[in-house]
Amino acid sequence: MKIKVDGIRKQYRRAQVLSGVSLEAGQGMMVGILGQNGCGKSTLLSILAGILRADSGAFLYEDDQGKSSDLLRNRILSSRLIGYVPQSTPLLEELTALDNLRLWYTGGRHVLKKELEEGILAELQITGFLEKKVRNLSGGMKKRLSIACALAHHPSVLLLDEPGAALDLTAKELIIRYLQLFCDNGGIVLIATHEKAEIEACSRTYILKNGTACEYQFDNDMEKLASQLN
Repeated sequence: MKIKVDGIRKQYRRAQVLSGVSLEAGQGMMVGILGQNGCGKSTLLSILAGILRADSGAFLYEDDQGKSSDLLRNRILSSRLIGYVPQSTPLLEELTALDNLRLWYTGGRHVLKKELEEGILAELQITGFLEKKVRNLSGGMKKRLSIACALAHHPSVLLLDEPGAALDLTAKELIIRYLQLFCDNGGIVLIATHEKAEIEACSRTYILKNGTACEYQFDNDMEKLASQLN
């Protein structure tokens, strides 16, 4: 399994946000997308998730048998393969964490119970706040719950838009550990990030700048990275 983002372009009125973005990721890889605020990271992930429409380009998925499909045009396959966690929390604030999960886990209560006991939800440590309303959860709890909802259909590719932003260190570490486990189990992660720990966890990184993506070898030097982003 592998994915290839090929020549994605997006223009808003006269502003060319993406000018032909291309990148690749293979099975078990976490790929970081780096760049200044406003460079188009969120736009790119929204396009790959099917939220926005690209002006041109393709998002190619190749399965283990070598069969390739463009997920921008095959929405049914895309909805099965892609999980998306945006910056904003896609949760219903007035409902409990458990009720939010029930909206996403459509396989029935037995499926949700199994996940809580030994699956994705157990790994994300969701059980401790199931009965709390979302509006009363911490930022880290909300982010873990958002990831859990995105994983309800067991996607192969997970897209995350700055998941560690404004979270405490413990929450950030828990999310990184889960993402590494997701990759260890054969998944692919594309993550837009500014966080050093998340960048260090990536097997490949790209800098998104001037509408295009260039592969970047991160060497733990944040000052050097900052100079490349400018």
